Amino acid sequence: MTRETGYDRDVIAWANEQARLLRTGQFDRLDIEHLAEEVEDVGKSEQPELASRMAVLLAHLLKWQFQPARRSRSWEARIRARRDSIERRLRRTPSLKQSLDAPDWWCDTWGDAQTNAIDEAGLSDFPEQCPWTIDQILDPDWRPEA
Repeated sequence: MTRETGYDRDVIAWANEQARLLRTGQFDRLDIEHLAEEVEDVGKSEQPELASRMAVLLAHLLKWQFQPARRSRSWEARIRARRDSIERRLRRTPSLKQSLDAPDWWCDTWGDAQTNAIDEAGLSDFPEQCPWTIDQILDPDWRPEA
């Protein structure tokens, strides 16, 4: 039988207690195993957030390229806003840039972008892989041509 811990009962109360123990130097009372899991989870949660933001940006760029008649200032504003949010995320967490070099991450993100563009605009027949470089994708002045 496993022993129930404060972590199991109320993770917020547990986190506050762990912070208090850290601040007061009571290291021998820390729940090391759960602390390690939580620290790892913080890092893991950042990658999906970046992927989600990137997939939305890529979907906007796909719609821009494949629906030139529907281009508007509001689309430009959405593209700019998404680029800005990605740039801020990368500035705050520079190690996330490693994701931008990972083929699996790109494959998943591109797939999500295609799904978004299909769901939102009924578009299809996209390239199997993202045809744009990361520099193009994040360049505030770049837009794909039709």
